[in-house]
Amino acid sequence: MRYTLFDFRYSALLPLTYTRPVSHLRVGADRIIDKWERLWGERAEVCTASDLSAKFPCAPPAGGFAVNASVIPNAALAAKIRSLPEGTLLTSRGLAVAMHCTADQIKLISQQVNLKEYPDLKPMATETEVFPEALTFIERPSDIFAQNGAVLRDDFDALTRGRRTTNFPEGVMVTGRDIFAEPGATLRPCFINAAEGPVYIAAGAEVSEGCMIRGPLYLGPDSILKMGAKIYGPTTVGKHCKVGGEVNNSIIDDYSNKGHDGFLGNSVVGSWCNLGADTNVSNLKNNYGQIRVWDYETEELRDTGLQFHGLVMGDHSKAGINTMFNTGTVVGVSCNIYGGGFPKKFIPSFSWGGDEGLIDYDFDKACQTAEAMMARRGVPFTETDRDLLSAIFEADAGFRP
Repeated sequence: MRYTLFDFRYSALLPLTYTRPVSHLRVGADRIIDKWERLWGERAEVCTASDLSAKFPCAPPAGGFAVNASVIPNAALAAKIRSLPEGTLLTSRGLAVAMHCTADQIKLISQQVNLKEYPDLKPMATETEVFPEALTFIERPSDIFAQNGAVLRDDFDALTRGRRTTNFPEGVMVTGRDIFAEPGATLRPCFINAAEGPVYIAAGAEVSEGCMIRGPLYLGPDSILKMGAKIYGPTTVGKHCKVGGEVNNSIIDDYSNKGHDGFLGNSVVGSWCNLGADTNVSNLKNNYGQIRVWDYETEELRDTGLQFHGLVMGDHSKAGINTMFNTGTVVGVSCNIYGGGFPKKFIPSFSWGGDEGLIDYDFDKACQTAEAMMARRGVPFTETDRDLLSAIFEADAGFRP
């Protein structure tokens, strides 16, 4: 039976979903799609917006299960979906979770998702069931860091089941039992505290001298915590990243760097980003009030109901040295931000500048920068990548000065 993860919340998760399907958002140790495939033991299809379909192609299957890509899976949910009779819709909190569809229904849902519409499965269903347990939905970027701790704990259990960690070298001081280092991970003399959550260090990753880690933490393959880094969980670092300074409850996706001193908290940073030395992110207002962030759907600031909310940064964006980001700042794709003051709380994709004003980032130069950074990691910048960035350049054009 085929499983297809559909983007039910594409626009609500911008700018992160400008460059990836909802199913490819990293929450916990890995992406949402990785968790589904681990539970099902087979590959899942992905259905996303038309702008992304060239990079993430999907041939709608002849029937099967349509699954809301914004749902964080668990074993009970995966088993329940597998058992759904044809025509049955599974819901939670009034939201669609999954449906056993015919080929025509899968095709219709695909067409709606390609057009960036929210598909309505209820009229298609012959029966509706409510999943009896509470589920986690990723409906806003802030849900990623807010839910990261619980998801990290579940992922740690799944990834370490039946495995034993490598021995820790002399000079590594540990507290707590849930610490796992894959073969090939390098641990210099450091402090690891897993009393409040597990710590997972992937193959090829390095924890440098003097690092202080408080879990939950996932450190991805070939990533480095630089000397003296202070990491507070729940934090996730993807593959091929360099991280230094102080980080708290944040997600840094693949190939991004925060290599120097400076604070990052309650934040989500996309791939191919770089935060220059002493870049600092405010995650708490001086009056301890609730934080407002830019909403792509309403095109205005939205109350989050959160007291802690830092930076949301799309792929390929950069911040120069000593950049300061205010609470609840949203930065689009392929921006170059610098300056001595606070830039605006919403920085549209392909913006260049900072507190003294923004201008358009020349598209060809932005592509050259992306290509150069990707080449350093041996990853090609393709025509598909360029076409996707071109679509994003046009999508955010109305927001730029």
